Amino acid sequence: MGSKVETVPQVADPTEGTVVFLIGMRVNKWWLLHRWIPAFYSMIPMLIELNKNKETTGFLSHQTWFGRTVIVVQYWRSMGELLTYARNNDHMHHPQWRKFNRYVNNNGSVGIYHEAYEIVPSRIHTVYRNMPPFGLGKATAVRPQRPLAFTL
Repeated sequence: MGSKVETVPQVADPTEGTVVFLIGMRVNKWWLLHRWIPAFYSMIPMLIELNKNKETTGFLSHQTWFGRTVIVVQYWRSMGELLTYARNNDHMHHPQWRKFNRYVNNNGSVGIYHEAYEIVPSRIHTVYRNMPPFGLGKATAVRPQRPLAFTL
């Protein structure tokens, strides 16, 4: 499928303050296509912009899952860089936010959500085994997993 499967067990090795950002939408009234389709497509220009400007925005990587609820998991170097991007009128977020409010506002047809978490490396647990680069490990760095001491 494109990415090489890593057979050596690995763990993510992010720096202090790396951010995991969950952003997405939920279609509440699927028959109101004219409400949720524009909201759905509003994320595309932001992701294109972020992928082209990783060094200047602090954006690291993302992965997207689709269903009634859409989730985009994003990884950022810091909370400050995430918030700077979101509040900057020169980036795509503001026009897309205005567009969402124009199409959806508080009519109940589409829900949106954001959650952002700062990482403290000593307080996370990750494992990647027989996986291509994925998640936090793909967005930041990985190191070999220390062997776990198991007794049978």
